[in-house]
Amino acid sequence: MKLLKEIYEPYGVDNDAIMKITGSIGGGNPKKVQEAIKRFKNERYPNIVVTVDLLTTGIDVPKITTLVFMRRVKSRILFEQMLGRATRLCPEIGKTHFEIYDPVGVYESLEDVNTMKPVVQQPNTSFDDLLKGLEVLPTEKQLQNQIDLIVAKMQRKKRSLSQDGLAHFRHAAQGDTPDQFIQKIKQMPVEQAKNYILEHRNVFDILNEGIGRKPRAVVISDKEDELVSHQRGYGKGLKPKDYLDEFKAFITNNMNKIAALEVVCTRPSELTRETLKSLRLELDREGFTEQQLNTAWKQLSNEEITADIISFIRKEALGCALLSREERTKRAIAKLKEKHSFSKMELDWLQRIENVLLHEAVLDRDVFNSGAFKNQGGYNRINKIFRNQLDTIITDINHYLFEDGGQSA
Repeated sequence: MKLLKEIYEPYGVDNDAIMKITGSIGGGNPKKVQEAIKRFKNERYPNIVVTVDLLTTGIDVPKITTLVFMRRVKSRILFEQMLGRATRLCPEIGKTHFEIYDPVGVYESLEDVNTMKPVVQQPNTSFDDLLKGLEVLPTEKQLQNQIDLIVAKMQRKKRSLSQDGLAHFRHAAQGDTPDQFIQKIKQMPVEQAKNYILEHRNVFDILNEGIGRKPRAVVISDKEDELVSHQRGYGKGLKPKDYLDEFKAFITNNMNKIAALEVVCTRPSELTRETLKSLRLELDREGFTEQQLNTAWKQLSNEEITADIISFIRKEALGCALLSREERTKRAIAKLKEKHSFSKMELDWLQRIENVLLHEAVLDRDVFNSGAFKNQGGYNRINKIFRNQLDTIITDINHYLFEDGGQSA
């Protein structure tokens, strides 16, 4: 323990982080030993513990991620009990595996009798490498082993998916959760499972990138920091104009590849919430979000507009005017009132529809069967209020929402 403190001290590690926990604590007082174990389990310090036979039975500290053996253990059962202390799941810290440092050769000496074999020998192997192996392995047995490795890595990676990441995964996997995707693979014959995995490479990109989860910062220097300059970066650190140019290039190059883009530009009144959600996920994976686009536009043009993603797409693809959602909505409702003659009750409901459109980019029947509208009778009741003309109202509003000028696609 003294040596560890001396080694870690130059790195700024607190002395309290390192502790010896053995049966000799407090003169062998069992209560004192248990108190030390509780501190190790529940408190920030200690998080490095020197012990003798502590990690056998009766100890449950899920945050253990590293075991270091400094003396030979001759008992297989004792050794496996020690390994077992580190196998506890701990989603709180994003734990996916644990590491063993074995300078005295315990693992090697008990390898022949050890029944606790790792699921994956090299947990840091990337999905990319695993997929490349899947493409070239010749025998069914080798392919099955590679599929097992991919599944094991998925099991670890899925635990760190954020809600946004899960939404991206389900979109890429045609609605499947990671568990459902894994189950499908397990039930398929080897060759079919191989093809299915390779056809869905993008789900592994999502698991690799950890969308919605920021990577942990790594300290690589203990020198004092100095702020030299700062500026806001967009996308991959791009300047506002470059970011908007990249967005325009993406829209132009993918107009005929992403069906939802073609709908936004040629038949926007046919947009559904599901189609728009799918498009948002596609753009988000490329680093294009409403917030980033609006911030870049404001910084570049010094113009205060909060436009939605549809408006940005139509501006870049068709040269349409960039309108805020509020302005687009008010224009549409005003044109609707010019075309129709509404009663006082209908005008009240139009105001509610206008308020909803400030948050919903698309108006369809589903909007009236969810949220506040659902609690007020849903589509059927509101349709009666509009004298069974609600479908016509929806069509007209969606048409007027996208009368924003520009060329035809």
